Amino acid sequence: MNQTIQEKNKALVLDAFETLFNKRDYQAAERYWSPNYIQHSAHIAPGREGLFDLIKSMPSEFKYEPGMIVAEKDLVIVHGRFSGFGQPVNWIAADVLRINDGLLVEHWDVIQDEKTRAQSKSGLPMFGDRFIA
Repeated sequence: MNQTIQEKNKALVLDAFETLFNKRDYQAAERYWSPNYIQHSAHIAPGREGLFDLIKSMPSEFKYEPGMIVAEKDLVIVHGRFSGFGQPVNWIAADVLRINDGLLVEHWDVIQDEKTRAQSKSGLPMFGDRFIA
């Protein structure tokens, strides 16, 4: 059964994030990120090196959990949680990635501090189906 380009791109992003963020296999991660990677973020220095250097600086408890993921043509959006990076609260992020020729070539992020049940005006968790705090 042939995968659609959207299915391939979603799998690529999930594999890339797992390889870099959770396994911290920088050599393997180079296969996913273009050497000319463009980073649009207030939190990450430019290029692939900026991203890799940020992850190298994270404590060993740092973890990424993917949630919903959608794809359309060359764009993938993944909703996830970053935890264990030394801040008082986790981050909930929507990462938008552009893919070209099987490589991540461009990235934008939207990041929010994860809220507790008491802080959530809707009474619903920002990630998953339950509050962690």
